[in-house]
Amino acid sequence: MKKTAIFLISLLILGTPAVRAAVTPEQLVQQTTNQILETIKAHREVYAKDHDKLYQLAEEKVLPYFDFVRMSQWVLGRNWRTASEEQRTRFVTLFRDLLVRTYSTALLQYTDQKIIYLPVSAAPGSTQMLVRTEVQQSGGAPDIPIYYSFYKNRSGDWKVYDVSIDGVSLVTNYRSVYAEKIRREGMNALLDSLSVRDAQLRKKK
Repeated sequence: MKKTAIFLISLLILGTPAVRAAVTPEQLVQQTTNQILETIKAHREVYAKDHDKLYQLAEEKVLPYFDFVRMSQWVLGRNWRTASEEQRTRFVTLFRDLLVRTYSTALLQYTDQKIIYLPVSAAPGSTQMLVRTEVQQSGGAPDIPIYYSFYKNRSGDWKVYDVSIDGVSLVTNYRSVYAEKIRREGMNALLDSLSVRDAQLRKKK
């Protein structure tokens, strides 16, 4: 199973509006996994033929539980501080859409891999939590660890601000790529390239 597919699974198993903030991050991951993956299995042909519906599923299930603003701040690093408000808003939108569109079709590659939930240790009252899972591979391939970094915002809601897959942080990975692009060509060049990529993904549907 490709890591891109696993990444989207890691996103989608977190998001269902029926689960409220009172649920711990660990429970949130566990309680929603079966529901989301069963939906994919039951309607695989529909999603394969109509990517708009696949994107809509991702929008509904991913966005409520990911803090894309915080993720964007971490991805841009110091460039976030020097960006204008318009540039920040545009980046958050494009970055969110890029993740959803890039990895949505990869979800169709999911074929009943088992997800293991590892013990969680966190101090009472902590506002940070790391939820660790592993995706079992078939054919004796090594399990792939997926770690979710949660924080509790001022409203008391738990939000994901980073996902690490097989030891590679999503935020760190994009930060290094985008920082180089901004250094060479500037923030607007990065935004334009993301916009072009988004348009390409739209056409591919």
